[in-house]
Amino acid sequence: MEEALSRCMARIRDAAAAGTPLRIRGGGSKDFHGEPPRGELLDTRGLAGVRSYEPSELVVTVGAGTPLAQLESLLAEQGQCLAFEPPHFGGGATVGGMVAAGLSGPARASVGAVRDFVLGLSIVNGQGELLSFGGQVMKNVAGYDVSRLMAGALGTLGLIVEVSLKVLPRPPAEATLKFELPQAEALRRLNAWGGRPLPLNASCWVDEGGVPTLYLRLRGAHAAVEAACRELGGERQDEAQAAVDWLRCRDHQLPWFEAHAGRDLWRLSVPQTAPVLDLPEAPLVEWHGGQRWVAAEPSEGERLRRVAQAAGGQATLFRASTASEATPRFHPLAPPLDRIHRDLKQAFDPAGILNPGRLYPGF
Repeated sequence: MEEALSRCMARIRDAAAAGTPLRIRGGGSKDFHGEPPRGELLDTRGLAGVRSYEPSELVVTVGAGTPLAQLESLLAEQGQCLAFEPPHFGGGATVGGMVAAGLSGPARASVGAVRDFVLGLSIVNGQGELLSFGGQVMKNVAGYDVSRLMAGALGTLGLIVEVSLKVLPRPPAEATLKFELPQAEALRRLNAWGGRPLPLNASCWVDEGGVPTLYLRLRGAHAAVEAACRELGGERQDEAQAAVDWLRCRDHQLPWFEAHAGRDLWRLSVPQTAPVLDLPEAPLVEWHGGQRWVAAEPSEGERLRRVAQAAGGQATLFRASTASEATPRFHPLAPPLDRIHRDLKQAFDPAGILNPGRLYPGF
């Protein structure tokens, strides 16, 4: 890994001197996310390997090029996991890409996002300098938490080299309940349940062939899960099949996603308390109402952004059809946030060579 790191640092220094854009890429499983990548390829897969793992301390430090599946397998051997369930979207997903994309799976609303589990990391900035931030414990940050800033930056601020992550034990018990409910009632119940001491972990509401259905996953101590099942009712699902279906939900392989392949897929991030939104068609709803997936035609993008903003959220063009390739992927920034983004880009990558334009056109 040290040799690969030296090559990457030299490559970035040369690119900065020449003003040559670099496209940072691990397994390429999330190339679709954000603005189209451009520049000469800088492959991170040589930055692989587990640097340290202390199961008793609930922390693991790995190279950014480490396959995500390899890390998850290592944790599973110790009965531990990445609680935020990072999506893979393909077999080549890497740990660095997981952090850079900043995407979380079905459990995000209950356990937190990727950034909440990043304890520290090392990056190479746009001048070829190796910088380290954070550490391997929770209470180690004074001032600006740069390590978590890298989550979701899509490599525009630096090449992630190494990451220290908080891991958690796998819950001892799990159950998935099924309810046939219209969207408004499902949202109402989710909001009510969220205010009670229930082991809620994930939820997914979807219209299955005209049958509106809410799936609710419970995780925690055996007694808590069983008591919640008795209290909430619903139809308990087969555990093995439910586990497969939640993985398919995580990686957008459910029938709902497959039925809308080829259309624009929008991600609306709104408050969990937001009501049923005025959308072109019924969405797939996750995160107890906080994340709503919408399939739409290219002409409906601006309307979706207005609807999301009116609800107190924002809309992202998550997967663009060919007809929408020119549509900005991310919700436009307010002027103060735009200025902060540009200032950060200037500070970390003054030559503007690292994944240029991946977040927003122009930086």
